[in-house]
Amino acid sequence: GQPRVINGASELFGEVFGDAGAHARSAVGVSELPRNAPVEVEGIAEVS
Repeated sequence: GQPRVINGASELFGEVFGDAGAHARSAVGVSELPRNAPVEVEGIAEVS
């Protein structure tokens, strides 16, 4: 379900970016997403 997807995204950030991949996250339940998507994952990154 949704928690597994969110946890997987967090693990991926850690694997790809190491300590720099530490992040905050949140989950919000909604009744429906566009195109019948079961989960939406959004990220904001700063590149320097």
